[in-house]
Amino acid sequence: MGTNGSTMLEPLRQGLPPVDPTAVSGSASCALPARFEAVRGARTFTRSTLSQWGLDGRFDDVALVVSELVTNALRHALPEDSRRAGEAEPPVRLHLMRWRTRLVCAVRDPSEDRPGGCFSPERTDENFDLESGRGLFLVDSYSDSWGWHPLAGRLTGKVVWALFLLHD
Repeated sequence: MGTNGSTMLEPLRQGLPPVDPTAVSGSASCALPARFEAVRGARTFTRSTLSQWGLDGRFDDVALVVSELVTNALRHALPEDSRRAGEAEPPVRLHLMRWRTRLVCAVRDPSEDRPGGCFSPERTDENFDLESGRGLFLVDSYSDSWGWHPLAGRLTGKVVWALFLLHD
């Protein structure tokens, strides 16, 4: 595990990516509909954003992690009635934030439940036998660090994030 990204993600506790230009060199966000086809859209958004930032070489690892985080949000964090067509506010958002030496992918969803159930990054060897949480094993394997925290203020839900260290 690498650097703890929770202090960098403090603004996401309010549900918004950081906007201070001195803190972040790049930030992009997209709303995702409550349909599993949204995973493809998340990957396309990630490819476009990383390309704009000159990070094409990181796409494979980042796209795998984004796919897992978005799939988990769509599969486990949405109430059944949120999958209706015509939802006013898409319940899942993908945020990509870039610092000079770090990239963070964060997925916001409306559930306050811990992601992955019993999955624990500290107990990687014990996670192989779990029925769920295997996607988080991939997130743990391909990112330098990951975590989650509940949203604060009037927003309900959580943010699950993964951090990638960028080497000059």
